Formats: sequence, C-alpha cells, structure tokens
Amino acid sequence: MQQGFELDSLTVIPGTLFAGLSRDRFYDYDVENISKISGVKAATQVMQIGNVTLYNSRNNKTVKAFVATAVNFTDFVEMFSDRFVFENDVHPTEYENDTIVIGHKVNYPTEDDIIPFAVANDTIILTLGVFNQTHFPPYYELNYSFTVGGTLQKKGTPGITNFDYWIFLPLETVRDIYDTLESDLIFVEVSDSEESERVAEEIEGLFPPYKVTILVPLTFIKQVDRILTIVQIFLMSVASISLLVAGIGIMNIMTVSVVERTREIGILKAIGAKSSTVLAMFLTEAMLIGVIGGLIGISTGYGLSYALAYMLSSFMQPQHQGTAFQTPETQKMTITPVFSPEWTALAIIFAIIVCIIFGLYPARKAAKLDPIEALRYE
Repeated sequence: MQQGFELDSLTVIPGTLFAGLSRDRFYDYDVENISKISGVKAATQVMQIGNVTLYNSRNNKTVKAFVATAVNFTDFVEMFSDRFVFENDVHPTEYENDTIVIGHKVNYPTEDDIIPFAVANDTIILTLGVFNQTHFPPYYELNYSFTVGGTLQKKGTPGITNFDYWIFLPLETVRDIYDTLESDLIFVEVSDSEESERVAEEIEGLFPPYKVTILVPLTFIKQVDRILTIVQIFLMSVASISLLVAGIGIMNIMTVSVVERTREIGILKAIGAKSSTVLAMFLTEAMLIGVIGGLIGISTGYGLSYALAYMLSSFMQPQHQGTAFQTPETQKMTITPVFSPEWTALAIIFAIIVCIIFGLYPARKAAKLDPIEALRYE
C-alpha cells in the first residue's frame, strides 16, 4: 500500500468532485449500505469543516488549519494506520469526545519552525465558523476546548489527500456542535484492490444516477498507463521516422564525400593502402559524426528539458482552497528533469551505431574502388 495513494481505498463524494457546498450530503444509512457490499472491508464517513483557528494558551500561539475534518477515530485510524504515525511515538490510548489530532504542517506552519505549536495533552481553543440563517448575523464564530491527543509526523502524499494539513476532531462532537447528522465524504476500504472497480460500480448502484463520484486509484492508474502507452508509441513512431531520415542523410553525405574524394582514395590505394584501411577510414569518420551528433543531441535535450520543466512549473502555482483535495503541497508542482548517466552513455553509443550502419554502404563503395579508375576520375 502506498501512503497517500492506497489502492485498496475508495473515496465516495456526493455529486461531483468540485461541486462545493451545493452538493448533497451522506447519512449513517449510506455508510451501512456500503458496508454490506461484498468485498468492502470497512467504510467510514467524515465531515469537513473548512478553515479553523487554533489557539494554545500554554505558549500563546495561534495557527490556522487548512482542513478540519471530523472523523470516527476508531475506524479512520484503523483504515489509514500507515499514515497515522505520531511524533515521539506519543499517541492517544483512547479517543475521547474532546480529542484533537494535529497534522504536521499545522503543528509546524513554516519550514523554519523548530518548536511545535502544540504537544500531546495541551489544551487547545478551537474557533469554528458557524452559518445559521435563523441567527443574526447568520455567520458567527464559536470557541471550543479540545485536548491534543497527539501530533502526526510529516508524511506528505503523492495522492489527493494530505494529512499533513489536516486536523482531526471527533465526528459525534462536531455533529453536536453543528446539530446535524450529515457527512461530506465516505472512505471505503476494500479487501482486494483488484476488486475496487467492481465495488465502486456497486456503490454507484446504491444511489440515483450521477449523485455520487467515486475516486478509484486503480482506475486512475490504469488510465494513466493507457495514456502513457499511447504517448510512448507516438514518440517512438516520430523517433523512428526521424532516425530513418537522419540515417539517409548520413548515407547521402558520405556517398557525396566518397565521390568528391575519389582521386584521394585512388592515391591511397596506389601507394599501398588496403581496402580494409579505406573501409576503416570512412567508418571512423562515420563514428565521429555519431559522437559529435550524439553530444549535440544530448546537450540540446538537456537544455530543452530544463526549459520545458521551468515553463510548466511556472504555470502550476499553488491555489489556496479549503478542501480536502486541494492543499498548498498538492497544488504546487515543481518539475525537475532526471537524467541517468547510463541512458546518456547509451544514447551516444546508439548514435554511433546508427552512423556506422548507414555509413557502411558508402564506406564499402570507397573500399571497392579500382585505384586506376579512381586516379582517372576528374
């Protein structure tokens, strides 16, 4: 299982991924129905709160949490045990109604922070924003006291959810605060990742058409593999055509060179040069063309790769949005080209081999020239 991109974990979203606050919600019976599907190992629901403010009176510090999520700790921690790794191995022996777990990026807001915002057993004042149309003003803030059960180690993620930016609260407590039985997401763990697509189809069947979106990591990986395969075939086709054109060009250039140097070849043979010597001479020239062309090609490839990576990275700026799927770390993307010395050497060797193959015909033609006829050539 890869951290942050667990192949055996499905994410069920009401409506579409980017529907925002206008989408529908889930209820307890939705989780129960999903749990009954064959192949489902566990299902748990979460409730998103959005940005909240945390205050620690012990050190008089205030931080903001990018994503505040209410979870059933028992189910959630068991489902994502690989990512629930606590600092200093200090973790809650049990989760109470006032327990809070803090992600690494919340506890250390900047890279320069060496002193954590909070440690286990600290008392935190949590400021929540509440919207109630019957209240005036409709939006107001409430303060609640929570005890830090533990702080998570930095894990990062290659997937869509990054727990480093999350804080975790007890689901039932948050439901009481907001007076609701709704939840925003359902995480589903399947017994076998190969069955995830089938399970996703059965989950969709529990809801009206187009009412849920299910994120299936295995399907995503298969789609990416198909796209990369198509791109690879296309690039190989282009490279093959380019290689053929380049080879023909090398052959033509060397053939012209043989014609222009006919008298030179005749003189070499007249003074005792063997056909093998002439053949080796022209093949050596072909090798030099391969070495020079390979070095120029590699240098150009290096330069274009870094230029393209810089251009793509400049377009991928972080977007600060308060959702579980968009965090500064998941949105910001820096592309760095990686070059293998082995592949670089192989590229030069391949260029030399191509030049030798396409230079063999003109080299043999030069080696077979009759010295008397060559000396007569004007």
